[in-house]
Order: sequence, then structure tokens, then C-alpha cells
Amino acid sequence: MSRLFRFSSARPRHPEVEAWLAGHDPMRVVARPWFERIRTLGPDVRELLHDGHPTACVEDAAFAYVDAFSAHASIGFHEGAALPDPVGLLEGGGKRMRHVKLRWGSPTNEAALRDLIGAAYVDMRGRLAAGE
Repeated sequence: MSRLFRFSSARPRHPEVEAWLAGHDPMRVVARPWFERIRTLGPDVRELLHDGHPTACVEDAAFAYVDAFSAHASIGFHEGAALPDPVGLLEGGGKRMRHVKLRWGSPTNEAALRDLIGAAYVDMRGRLAAGE
């Protein structure tokens, strides 16, 4: 049995994700460009709304998500504990998942976050190729 978080209903440009991203909540506005970046990683990226937030998959295996809260937005990674994070952006102490918090008025190391997003995608493609 796979230990990956899989969603058979993931598909390109899911309408529920489109509706979430179109929301005007200020922290959704912060999260939106990061999810748009996730969408561009490859032709095998699929998406769905899971637990109320946009979740991106490689084929059907979840690798990243965004969410918006009153004080911050989060960019999360389902296998984030395994990702290289040389500048220390990732937060969380769980067995597998990690996230980056984005706050108004706080600078974000955008290059490092882009690297994390790319690494999460490559990592999940590798896991799928290995048959996890």
C-alpha cells in the first residue's frame, strides 16, 4: 500500500480551486501567485480542493497546497520533511508535512520558496517513479 496521499479526483484547473483562488480575502491574494506557480511545474500537475484549500498533485499524488488564515497564508508540502531547506523556511514538526508561513509586512525569501516548490514537485515525481 502506498504511503502517499492520493486523490483520484484531481484534475487540471479544477473549478473549485478556481473559485477559491478568485476569492478576495487578503491572504488568498497572498497565496494565489504561489499556487499559480505550482500549476506551471509540469503537464502532470493536477489539483483539487481538499479540506477547504487548493491542493496540487503530481498525477494523483498530493505534493503541495496553499491556505489562507486571518494572519498568514501557508504554502505546504505533503512530503516537506524530506525537502532540502538551506535557509530554514519550513515550519512544522510532523513526520512528513511542512509549511511556509507568509505574513503581511514580513519579507519572504522568494527564491528559496520557488526552490522548495520545485523540489517538492521533483521529489513527488521521483516517489511515483520509484513506485511508492
